Amino acid sequence: MAAAVVQRLFCFPEKTSTQRRLTVAGPFLMNEKYHVRIDKEYLVFSAGHFITYDGDVCERLHGHNYRVSAEVHGPLDENHYVVDFIALRDTLKEIVDQLDHRMLLPTQHPLIRVEADETSVEVTFRERRWIFPLGDCILLPVPNTTTELLARYIGQRLIDGLQARTQAVFDKVRVGVDENFGQWGVWEWSP
Repeated sequence: MAAAVVQRLFCFPEKTSTQRRLTVAGPFLMNEKYHVRIDKEYLVFSAGHFITYDGDVCERLHGHNYRVSAEVHGPLDENHYVVDFIALRDTLKEIVDQLDHRMLLPTQHPLIRVEADETSVEVTFRERRWIFPLGDCILLPVPNTTTELLARYIGQRLIDGLQARTQAVFDKVRVGVDENFGQWGVWEWSP
């Protein structure tokens, strides 16, 4: 009876119409792939920014209520997880919270100069100039604060954070940033 409980019969539609017998613990098929996705209502941040486009056009300061989602693809670990949802949730929430209610400033733009001292950040783009309190800013290592590059920044921090917290192995990581209820920038990484 125990063997009957351990084994289950799964039917896979194939050209040969054969059935494969699998146990609950495996063996796992070579073509099986797994991923987890997190898309919670609290993975949001409100932030100000501006971007440049067409080489020399600089938008006015404005802001968005951003929403973030993430997927982690990889093999199952000894617990049959791709990655622990709690580690994924907590790591992503920490990153998102650090961006909340901040001015997002690109530090790698060829025409935008960002200079910080102990109390303030001065930003210039040609004849335009802004001064912000240092504590209200996040200086990002990106050339522009587009949703695509925000997704990359968040994704790289997510990978670093998960590697510090878990032993998970990633085949692919995908991060999406929504800036306006359906306008997503998505970054995807695979080794």
